[in-house]
Amino acid sequence: MSGVVFNYNTKTQAVNRVTGFCHPTEGILVMFVLVERVMTPKFMKTMAFVALLGAASAALAAGLLDVSYRPLTGKTPVNLKERYAGQVLLVVNTASKCGYTPQYEGLEALHQRYTPKGFAVLGFPSNDFRGQEPGTEKEIQEFCTLTYGVKFPMFEKVSVIGENATPLYKAMTQATGTAPGWNFHKYLISRDGRVVAQFPSKTKPDDPALVAAIERELAAPRAAR
Repeated sequence: MSGVVFNYNTKTQAVNRVTGFCHPTEGILVMFVLVERVMTPKFMKTMAFVALLGAASAALAAGLLDVSYRPLTGKTPVNLKERYAGQVLLVVNTASKCGYTPQYEGLEALHQRYTPKGFAVLGFPSNDFRGQEPGTEKEIQEFCTLTYGVKFPMFEKVSVIGENATPLYKAMTQATGTAPGWNFHKYLISRDGRVVAQFPSKTKPDDPALVAAIERELAAPRAAR
């Protein structure tokens, strides 16, 4: 026979697990007791911190996409949470006069390849890095469309770094601890609205690590709405 109870030691402030075993030996009932320390104060503090961190992460995820932006050259703002709920997103700050500008082509290929599975590339033109996106929104749209055949959603021109960074980029920077270092920095957002990965500008759209990350997130089930 055996039994398990838990007790709290007021001196050590630890939770112990006490297991009792009873074994008959030549008609005499012998009892063995095993005391194991299963939770120390340090462990309990760590668990409390993990719980708080998880709650903070969930709260941040809930509000990350609850922001609105105008489509490029458009007039009516689009709420990203409402429009893209349940989708995997790759958010990219773009520029027309950058050495990485040809990545537009690869980004469009990603968008076309995975859109049927619930994926979208979202582009945000920015002039933050050496003035490499100086044009008007109309000029940017014409350049993207005529030069690279871009059809993935492009939004209004914004700032992505520093005090003037737009709310979405402030939130993604906070979530990852990494702000864009140049044009075409990439943030991957999961179906439940969390930033799950970020890739520097030099990472091409067809990079195996980026593609694998996208496919991993697409494999996750959509949350019930």
